[in-house]
Amino acid sequence: MQMDPATGWCHGAHLCPSPNFNARPEAEISLLVIHNISLPPAQFKTGKVQAFFQNRLDVTEHPYFEGIAELRVSAHFLIERDGELTQFVSCLDRAWHAGVSMFEGRETCNDFSIGIELEGTDDQPFTDAQYETLTALTRQLQQAWPAITTQRITGHSDIAPGRKTDPGPCFDWARFRSALQD
Repeated sequence: MQMDPATGWCHGAHLCPSPNFNARPEAEISLLVIHNISLPPAQFKTGKVQAFFQNRLDVTEHPYFEGIAELRVSAHFLIERDGELTQFVSCLDRAWHAGVSMFEGRETCNDFSIGIELEGTDDQPFTDAQYETLTALTRQLQQAWPAITTQRITGHSDIAPGRKTDPGPCFDWARFRSALQD
């Protein structure tokens, strides 16, 4: 994979453009937010996350979908259980992944962050393939946007405490941070 900082697109990622983004305000990209998602919950490789981020989710397919039918969200990236990388929004644009959020006293994290969704749940370990892809992607992002230091990589739960719990207790922060040092 190769990040193109001029376009914000990652060569080597599967492209699945989402309409759920807008122009980023004049703000330096300086934060990486790790999330988890699975649709339906705890079901993997269904293609429903992609459909959700493209506003094409068939709400009749699963009762859970009725509760999220009106949401318009996206992330920049999704890393599936097998390590497959999909990009929905250029990193130069503002994806709608963090919602009401704050990092180091600064609100509206979507303005200055990149969001990566890991296919998973709070209570299941992530796969080796996901950690490998996440590490490689993070290195590319840090090279393109040096303000994303290791200290400026956080979980959704950290920027939206009490509202969000992802990536959850099964995400191995020590493993991920150690891999970035190798």
